[in-house]
Amino acid sequence: MAEENNNPFANLDEETQNKIQELQMLENHFQQMIMQKNSFSIELNETNLIIREVEKTDKEVLRIIGNQVAIRSSKEKVLEDMKKKKELIDTRLKSLKTQEKEFSDKIDSLRDEIMKKIKG
Repeated sequence: MAEENNNPFANLDEETQNKIQELQMLENHFQQMIMQKNSFSIELNETNLIIREVEKTDKEVLRIIGNQVAIRSSKEKVLEDMKKKKELIDTRLKSLKTQEKEFSDKIDSLRDEIMKKIKG
């Protein structure tokens, strides 16, 4: 009984409680997805900057491998690699944006459903 007093949803039916738990899980997953999307956006910005800067130069380029070694590379090779990376990030971001929309819609729908149950 003491547990029920601490649970503000104890008076709700089991189905509604399960939906609230589902909503919390969806919101947590949604937040993780947003963080991942932000990380990819930052990586895309960095990649675009690299492409712009490498395109400006006519000289050999140094590429950092890990955090400890720099190797010489051709401008063309670096641009090729960075453009492939950009395509991959763009694809991932597009997929995440689609998932974000689906999650957002599902969260909104579930939240509305729960509110209707709570309000009676």
